[in-house]
Amino acid sequence: MTNELHGRKVAILATDGVERVELEQPLGALLGAGARAELLSLHTGEINARQMDIDPAGTFTVDKKVADARVGDYEALLLPGGTMNPDQLRTDRDAVAFVREFVETGKPVATICHGPWILAEADVVRGRRLTSWPSIRTDLRNAGAEVVDEEVVIDGQLISSRSPQDLPAFCEAIIERFATALKPA
Repeated sequence: MTNELHGRKVAILATDGVERVELEQPLGALLGAGARAELLSLHTGEINARQMDIDPAGTFTVDKKVADARVGDYEALLLPGGTMNPDQLRTDRDAVAFVREFVETGKPVATICHGPWILAEADVVRGRRLTSWPSIRTDLRNAGAEVVDEEVVIDGQLISSRSPQDLPAFCEAIIERFATALKPA
């Protein structure tokens, strides 16, 4: 266990349909590096996770509604995927506004699989280089992104990966990039 992110507060934005492994593994890596994480969602209570978008995969307890969250309270943002999760988030005005404002701060944002869909909806991918699950790449290109097929893509504050297969490299990259970005000046 390392301490690169000791005491740093990371927001995780997800809702029902989140791909369990895409939330659970990065969360474990963040906690293992000493970060504090808070799960933000569209509603309070619990969100239902999925495995391979189809099978129920348990629940996660929500810490706060995104409508009640303040960007200034967090030092980094994680946007996991699953098809249903970001599809619902991108239709929620508060979630989209939170993501847009977060990106505008310059703080690090990590996303995997279908997670970048909400970045496209927030209109923050224009001129940015990222990767994603293949089925949303056209949407990202149409939103102005340069989309590549790589395990992990880092473009300034944005860290992106394609799928659960990329999780080991993705988790390593987010810890390294969050730690670098969050070092005191």
